[in-house]
Amino acid sequence: MAALQGFEEINITKPIATMTMTVMQSRIRFNKATATALGYPAYVKVLINEKTKQVALEVCTGRETNAVKFSKPEGKQTASVSITEDALVTTVAKLFTFESAPEGEVSYQLVNGKLLNAKAAVFTAADAKAGTMKRRGRKKSTN
Repeated sequence: MAALQGFEEINITKPIATMTMTVMQSRIRFNKATATALGYPAYVKVLINEKTKQVALEVCTGRETNAVKFSKPEGKQTASVSITEDALVTTVAKLFTFESAPEGEVSYQLVNGKLLNAKAAVFTAADAKAGTMKRRGRKKSTN
């Protein structure tokens, strides 16, 4: 339409929130934004580059070797995604240094990620921020 010449369409898609990976000695947690950015994949492969100290997530099918259950479908994934596979957690945790945490707390490393494409994200250990948080789950009895 000639009357609208020179106008540009405004992009109304929401920007992707910051993807984060929280590494603890017992689990790896990815925030919901990571699942969203990757399209809520049911399975991923967790890749590691020990030279560059990076961890990558690659979307895959459940039939592939080393596939790890990841996200629920869109609308059903209401919280972060935790991976507790021992071999995986141990291998990734080697990239980080954990400080001792006060009793009742857990030491963690938080890393922001970068989306490579719709099927992969990378997290660089050198960019990690250390911290501690209170333990979640059942409280120990004080009897």
